[in-house]
Amino acid sequence: MSRPVNPPPGGVPPGGDGGETASAWRSRRALVTGATGLLGSWVVAALQARGAQVVALVRDTVPGSHLWEAADRTRLVVVRAALDDLEALVRAINEYEVDTVFHLAAQTLVPVANREPLSTFESNIRGTYHVLDACRRSPSVRAVLVASSDKAYGEQDQLPYTEDAPLLARHPYDASKACADILSLTYAATYDLPVCVTRCGNLYGPGDLNWSRLVPGTIRSLLWGERPLIRSDGSLVRDYFYVEDAAEAYLRLAEHVLEGTARGEAFNFSNDEPLSVLDMVARITAAVGVEIEPEVLGHSPGEIRHQFLSSAKARARLGWQPRHSIEEGLAATVAWYRARPDLVGAPRG
Repeated sequence: MSRPVNPPPGGVPPGGDGGETASAWRSRRALVTGATGLLGSWVVAALQARGAQVVALVRDTVPGSHLWEAADRTRLVVVRAALDDLEALVRAINEYEVDTVFHLAAQTLVPVANREPLSTFESNIRGTYHVLDACRRSPSVRAVLVASSDKAYGEQDQLPYTEDAPLLARHPYDASKACADILSLTYAATYDLPVCVTRCGNLYGPGDLNWSRLVPGTIRSLLWGERPLIRSDGSLVRDYFYVEDAAEAYLRLAEHVLEGTARGEAFNFSNDEPLSVLDMVARITAAVGVEIEPEVLGHSPGEIRHQFLSSAKARARLGWQPRHSIEEGLAATVAWYRARPDLVGAPRG
């Protein structure tokens, strides 16, 4: 069973005045699963900046998590529980009278999913239906957002992906997100749960300490003066989506769910600017301000060559658009890592 705990004192309050949507959140109580993750930490900070009361669901203690820097810890309730504990989820939602749930917790690393598919399925599929059923059992819940992924679309003949494209996932991580996606829309159709699904491209930004990912791994190598490693041949095409824009997208969609203008459907979010891995590494290199050629390994089993999204539906229906270009997002990201040499560490050997 879970137990509420207080994190260590002394956090940094999130910046910003909350913008035009602040009043929509001042009376809200939100639960964020995966709060210590990259997106979760930014969503918590954005909610707090708008005056919402936030409950963070945390499985493991992650000392370097951006959450402890971004959140106002004096106003944050932390519930320690895993997604496999359904009764803990029910208790957290009911005891804190949560009305909005952001389900962001997941095993997100493709190589890990390929090595250990069952643990990925447990986290991403079972964890999602536990969250959905806990929300179904709670009378206070008025909006649920579930993080799917562009990977759920699988390999398609026509790009960019639009929300009406079939989910053709075939690899373990991709399939786990497609299952979570379908389960979410099942709960909307069968139980009238006020849920929407988000499908985003590859997130990057301040706070990402998963060095196996392209952006933080490349930045760290360049700051060390080493050649960054590209696992593939560099021609894979992806969306790269700045995490602060992603957090704003989640809040905008949640507002529409709360207002009843979005429900039981999926929304793509992206910059609508797909880039090859080599192009992205070149832009990261320019942002760091060094001239070091990457080492291209040419090994990427189980990777789809081209994946990118259209966010036209979100722009038209939600009045949303990203605020940061790739260059602006990378500049802010590089500056964050430069200011934290203790997290970046020293070169190997």
